[in-house]
Amino acid sequence: MLKLFNLALLILFPLAWFAPLMRAGLLPLFGLNEISVLSGLASLWQTDILLALLVTFFALVAPYLKTIGLALIHHDLASPRLLPAIHLMGKLAMADIFLIAIYIVIVKGVGLARVETAWGLYLFTACILASLALSILTTRTLRRKT
Repeated sequence: MLKLFNLALLILFPLAWFAPLMRAGLLPLFGLNEISVLSGLASLWQTDILLALLVTFFALVAPYLKTIGLALIHHDLASPRLLPAIHLMGKLAMADIFLIAIYIVIVKGVGLARVETAWGLYLFTACILASLALSILTTRTLRRKT
């Protein structure tokens, strides 16, 4: 069952990257623009390349590498000794959720902009948390086998 849930994440993560995380706009008078992980990254690449590299790693690379690593272990294509590195990838992937939450709080606190969370933020968060749970359950399952 862990195999299937993990393989589902290989599809759900890219979907979450395109899904709207939030809708934001200036003042209540103007319309709101939808912001996804990928649209946010596209804006970052134009303004701050170093931050764009970091967010790309935390939001895209780390969670996907973790999911691929778990899939390889589940299908006996990689050694369970990779689990500590996979756990590290999971911790790095949680950092982007924290950053998004901070940005929402800051923008709402300033009062000049209007921000609404969208369904993609919940999907993206669920993918990260599901990935974390899968790695914990995989570790427990492998420990029972040995």
